[in-house]
Amino acid sequence: MGKIEDALEIIKRGTDEILLEEGLIEKLKSNKPLVVKAGFDPTAPDLHLGHTVLINKLRQFQDLGHDIHFLIGDFTGMIGDPTGKNVTRQPLTKEQVLGNAQTYKKQVFKILDEEKTTVVFNSQWMAKMDAADLIKLASNQTVARMLERDDFSKRYSSGQPIAIHEFLYPLIQGYDSVALTADIELGGTDQKFNLLMGRELQKSNGQTPQVVLTMPILEGLDGVQKMSKSLNNYIGVSDSPDDMFGKIMSVSDELMWRYFELLSFRPMAEIQQFKTDIDNGTNPRDIKFLLAKEIITRFHDEASAEKSQQNFIDRFKKGKIPDEMDEFEMQSTDGGLGIAYIIKDAGMTNSTGEAIRMIKQGAVKIDGEKVLESRITIENNTTKVYQVGKRKFAKVTII
Repeated sequence: MGKIEDALEIIKRGTDEILLEEGLIEKLKSNKPLVVKAGFDPTAPDLHLGHTVLINKLRQFQDLGHDIHFLIGDFTGMIGDPTGKNVTRQPLTKEQVLGNAQTYKKQVFKILDEEKTTVVFNSQWMAKMDAADLIKLASNQTVARMLERDDFSKRYSSGQPIAIHEFLYPLIQGYDSVALTADIELGGTDQKFNLLMGRELQKSNGQTPQVVLTMPILEGLDGVQKMSKSLNNYIGVSDSPDDMFGKIMSVSDELMWRYFELLSFRPMAEIQQFKTDIDNGTNPRDIKFLLAKEIITRFHDEASAEKSQQNFIDRFKKGKIPDEMDEFEMQSTDGGLGIAYIIKDAGMTNSTGEAIRMIKQGAVKIDGEKVLESRITIENNTTKVYQVGKRKFAKVTII
């Protein structure tokens, strides 16, 4: 396989779409470092693993020798990206944006090589624009074109208001590519409209249009909805090693492969071998151990990863929790379910009254930890192992 083919294999791993692939090949043939850009609005200070899917791809480009521009949208953050929203998003203050940006930088350099990464703020060029410049930028697109964007279209057709400044967001994001003379821009699938705007504005400014590469949205621990703090199905970059390890071990064996593809830096050939190993009898848990240790080493260190694995083994294996048990999904409309109802509905007791008695007797554990309070409510979007007595176990997901 040639050099370009090798690079393409790495670049295409886990990607949703490349527009246009022929353009990417032409740029790679130039045999020079390409300007690879990704923009982040510092709307929230803490990242989770879903955010790192894009940053991992930046690291792969970095390892291939390209110039990474990590763009912090301090100017656009004060507008508020309406992507995926059915209402106008409240803009952040300058102080909020800058405070969040500092936290972002601290977290992303757990993945990117700080010495080889150029951090830029789009206020560097946007703050220099006067009213005439902004009007000229706005003249590049029509209202009809803006309404092609899915969220704008839905809001317009349903009679919900769209503020004029919201139309500026994709234009300014697109202009960032002009300012940086970007060769490639990365973003989530929900950013496609904005990313393509960059191509159009580059053409208008006499530049070769950038290649757009979209990355998929990572599913959360439930394996269904996107990873989100509001859904409580996330693994935070700043989570403790033990919490990270436990959450990763809670994902389904099927979802594990999705996490390997998008979060691991192991070669795909090695991951395919893991699948073969499981087909030949290897316990999936042992493969999941490797994923958990890799991620914890990235955000903490190798010693913490080793200790977290041992803590996990001590907690579950020495507590004689079996590898296989009944699994249940239970629905809640009130943000969670009481523990007594959970163990009764899982068939571990005959009634909630018996469940409460077992809890008071110290015969109930959650994830290996004894529970003595019968009024505990387990939150939605959580998966835990419940134990009643010495022999009754069940894994229950609250949805």
